[in-house]
Amino acid sequence: MRLNSYDDFTPLREVIVGSADGYLDRIRDLSFDMFISDNISGTKGYYPSISTWHDGASRADRNEPRRLALKERLLNELVEDVEGVAAALESLGVRVLRPMTLGADTTEVAAPGWSAAVTPPLNVRDGTLIMGDEIIETPPMLRDRYFETQLLKPAFVEYFRLGARWTTMPRPMMTDASFDPATAENAAPNVEIPVTVRPSPYDVGLEPMIDAANCLRLGTDLIVNVANANHSLAFDWLSRHLDGRFRVHRMDKLTQSHIDSVVIPLRPGTLLVRSEGILDFLPDALRTWDVIVSPKPEVDDFPQYENDDPIPASPYVDLNVLSIDENTVMVNDACRKLIDLLEDHRFTVVPVRHRHRRLFGGGFHCITLDTVRAGGPEDYLN
Repeated sequence: MRLNSYDDFTPLREVIVGSADGYLDRIRDLSFDMFISDNISGTKGYYPSISTWHDGASRADRNEPRRLALKERLLNELVEDVEGVAAALESLGVRVLRPMTLGADTTEVAAPGWSAAVTPPLNVRDGTLIMGDEIIETPPMLRDRYFETQLLKPAFVEYFRLGARWTTMPRPMMTDASFDPATAENAAPNVEIPVTVRPSPYDVGLEPMIDAANCLRLGTDLIVNVANANHSLAFDWLSRHLDGRFRVHRMDKLTQSHIDSVVIPLRPGTLLVRSEGILDFLPDALRTWDVIVSPKPEVDDFPQYENDDPIPASPYVDLNVLSIDENTVMVNDACRKLIDLLEDHRFTVVPVRHRHRRLFGGGFHCITLDTVRAGGPEDYLN
């Protein structure tokens, strides 16, 4: 089918499901620390401190890359669950496309001024924004994901041949100086100030950097969460690029980055939210929609890991649901309270297993990229 995706809730026809094959470890460097800063300090058990993730780690040497090895059993279970998501979608009549497999000999990427380990294209939502008939590859926030969208090229080429537009936002130099230092004046409240920036001959200063998961798509409207100067520059680029085709709205400091575990449009007129306070950040038209407030997650809702296993994702990661259509939602099968709540609101719930979503930082919305939905450029805000 031709590329056509304007929202996250009209009937889903085609989707890219990420791959966990080849996931060996996670790199912890300045870009990683800043990206998950939502979880750097907070309630123990929900937001473990990064300083406890590696023996001897401290703020003073946080810039030094460290590999965080992941246990083989957890990786095998991740692969099993991701394949289960793909199978569940196919059983619902959705055409499923997959990325290329990361080769075993591809262990590092490099650019002028830095190098990083490589992670497979698991959370494919983050690096690509689909706006109607256009693929927009977004400039990544993590160095180890710099070339991740290359592994989606088979699907992108197929859609391009069928008539899709295909755009790549400017690739950042991504030296330390590229990142907003996130001072209290210009960043979301939960972002901490990084360590001293190291100079590089490739410094160009602050650059546009944003993940597509910062964005909420509603037909003719795109809502962009802006938490720092990198996001702000990216917002300006999106506003100019989409001018005349979409209305682009700025939403300041809802969270430090991604919003798809914070506010989720389930269908026109209904939002799933982390708390009612989320409404204060949204455009006025969305504040009149019906709101379903998520049950508060408990520690026992998730697998428990040994002390040396990092847990970067929010405990609200299970709000990261995937709508199959306006009445059908894929939800983690471990979330009984959320399932009951959605069923009380007359949604049909498709429960699917995804055990280690917090450990690997992504729910069903994260690990999928919907490329064809039945909806078009509807005006949901007027």
